[in-house]
Amino acid sequence: MKKLQLLSVLVLLLTLSSCQVVGDIFKAGVGVGVFAVVAVVGLVIFLIAKVAGGGK
Repeated sequence: MKKLQLLSVLVLLLTLSSCQVVGDIFKAGVGVGVFAVVAVVGLVIFLIAKVAGGGK
């Protein structure tokens, strides 16, 4: 019985900490996503400027 209680507490602690880890990963993912969108928009603007500007 004591082994079952220890296992339950361990699973509870791992679950709580894993939720925090998943939350941190999603926060990092949002930052990377914003950076990727800004980079792609910048690349598109650069390419349009090169084509429209005639490569001056």
